[in-house]
Amino acid sequence: MSAETVLVFGASQRTGLEVTRLLRARGDAVRAFVRPTTDRTGLEPLGVDYAVGDVLDSESVAAAFAQGPVSAAICTFGGARGEPRPDLDGMVNVIEAAKACDVTRVILITGIGAGDSRGAISDNVWKFLGPVLSLKGEAEASLTASGLKWTILRPGGMGSEPATGTAVKTEDHSVMGMIQRADLAALVIDCLDDDNTIGKIYHTIDPESKEVPPLQRGEQLKVGAPKP
Repeated sequence: MSAETVLVFGASQRTGLEVTRLLRARGDAVRAFVRPTTDRTGLEPLGVDYAVGDVLDSESVAAAFAQGPVSAAICTFGGARGEPRPDLDGMVNVIEAAKACDVTRVILITGIGAGDSRGAISDNVWKFLGPVLSLKGEAEASLTASGLKWTILRPGGMGSEPATGTAVKTEDHSVMGMIQRADLAALVIDCLDDDNTIGKIYHTIDPESKEVPPLQRGEQLKVGAPKP
């Protein structure tokens, strides 16, 4: 990567925070896009710069790109229950702002079940997450049609345990499985560094994991289910 800044959306928690940690650990500059009310506890020790706004507000997204040179944008945003979903409209705002600032490299995290991967998930997953996965599929379609240098990663079930180091990315869109967020973050960095991943959609799973995602097992979705 160049000395320019990586702009991370959703940087304050979960996968976005893991990505930010890895970028900072190797010396990359990071601009974390956060809302005014975001808890920055996890980010403060990392020495990141901030852009404050809401991904659903196109002006604040544009301002985040315009703060200074950006080498790539990484999109890990999701939504909590009761909040407007940012998956599609937020992605459209990122695409438009990236183009306006001549930023061509964008990595998006969606989920298995989006786009052409409906057959990889159980009916129970679709029952609970179908509307969200549909929006994520539309976000993917917007990005793939954008003309940008994109890569899309689709995780299945996600955990927050330490990285195993055995997770993989595959272009087989029929596979489903678990992955730890720390491992997903490492795969994001791999894609950032590898131009051969441009224009590719990957499923990300840990083939060594014996755990089946809860919804895939038929369990009920808990209130406040984890975001990416």
